[in-house]
Amino acid sequence: MKHGVAFRKFSRTSSHRNLMLRNLVTSLFEHEQIRTTLAKAKDTARLAEKIITLGKKNNETSYRQAQAFILKPPVLPKLFTTFAERYANRPGGYTRIHRLDNRFGDNAPIALLELVDNPRDFKLEMTARAVGRELLNEKLRWDSPRGVVNSGVQHAETAVAKELKLAGFDSSELRPTTRRNLQKVMKYRGREALTEIGAKASAYIETILAKPVAEAKMQLRADSKEKEKARKRGNPNFVGSFPVLPARAGVASPGETRPAMRLVQGALGRPARWRGRHALA
Repeated sequence: MKHGVAFRKFSRTSSHRNLMLRNLVTSLFEHEQIRTTLAKAKDTARLAEKIITLGKKNNETSYRQAQAFILKPPVLPKLFTTFAERYANRPGGYTRIHRLDNRFGDNAPIALLELVDNPRDFKLEMTARAVGRELLNEKLRWDSPRGVVNSGVQHAETAVAKELKLAGFDSSELRPTTRRNLQKVMKYRGREALTEIGAKASAYIETILAKPVAEAKMQLRADSKEKEKARKRGNPNFVGSFPVLPARAGVASPGETRPAMRLVQGALGRPARWRGRHALA
């Protein structure tokens, strides 16, 4: 029975545990992103939400309460100015937790705890990359890869602005999940954030398009060096043996529509099964 289990103890005394959580909250306000274990991130986020609410109240009582909690005095003005202005229209949910990986040694789950809408917003970056990749895939449906490399994907900011006006399952250039994430990220942001996410999506598209060109240049440069060495060794008929850089497991090429699990399995994956009367046994 779960009687008397009110919160996580972290195998520490109450004074040690409270000081640890105060230190984590102070570090979160100072850097706006911290890495810690998943359990500590959840308790830190709960306390950080309450302290930010004190900053939004912005009176003498809330200032004294925040001053008694935060360990570094230089962080206090940031709480009552930057954070209070940033979250003035947001009713709650000032923090976000991203599950990362497990810690080497004890295998404890590690998480990234961040303040939403911070200058290095992790979710904004990942959403911009998803938008850029899906816009590129949509362009590849109607144009050849060489034509896309020559012309690029124009007006990413315009496409993002159009997606923000659509409902959840309206047909468009983005998947419904990506559109929902985009709308969540942009809900309490201004016009400058629209320009920022459009620029990030365009930059990621250019990165994807430039990768094959960079690999080809690397191959030509390596082949020229190998040919020079072969000529000095008396083998002028050398062709070249620079290996093609492989993609990471699960990473689809631009325009690829296969699921990530099929890409990971490769040739070992089972063939697709048809549903209905023609289903395979």
